Amino acid sequence: MNRILLTTVALVTLILLTVGCSSPAPQVGKQAPDFQLPNLDGQPASLSDFQGKPVLLNFWAVRCPPCRSEMPFIEGVFVEESENLVILAVNIGEAPSTVEDFITSNNFSFPVLLDTEQNVALKYNIRAIPTTFFIDPDGVIQQIKVGAFANILEIKKSLAKIIP
Repeated sequence: MNRILLTTVALVTLILLTVGCSSPAPQVGKQAPDFQLPNLDGQPASLSDFQGKPVLLNFWAVRCPPCRSEMPFIEGVFVEESENLVILAVNIGEAPSTVEDFITSNNFSFPVLLDTEQNVALKYNIRAIPTTFFIDPDGVIQQIKVGAFANILEIKKSLAKIIP
């Protein structure tokens, strides 16, 4: 009887874990999951709004020193490539006022989206920040970079995979 009970509990646990798992983590060569988040002005933006354009999707937080160190490089790319590239910097889990103060005090002009509930970070299986996805104009992930960029040239090398 105990063996049957243990087997049943194990089977139910396995089923619950399998059912509870969301879609698989985004991967290179696969379609980037769509999402909708507010920007700093409270206006909604979706990844699908930028279909047909290459996208640099960066997950970050003000509380993350490596994230803060790469922001000037992302700004540099934004200034140079804004006609050819969409940059979406998704802040994970911080108060809008904290994010806005950081962006304003550093004179950054790239678009920032607020994932205050961390649902998009979960959808993208973010385990470390910063994490950056390079998405081609067809919405396919061409590269995933975990960790901070050391310089602007490192970002530009990756952009060659998504900018036609």
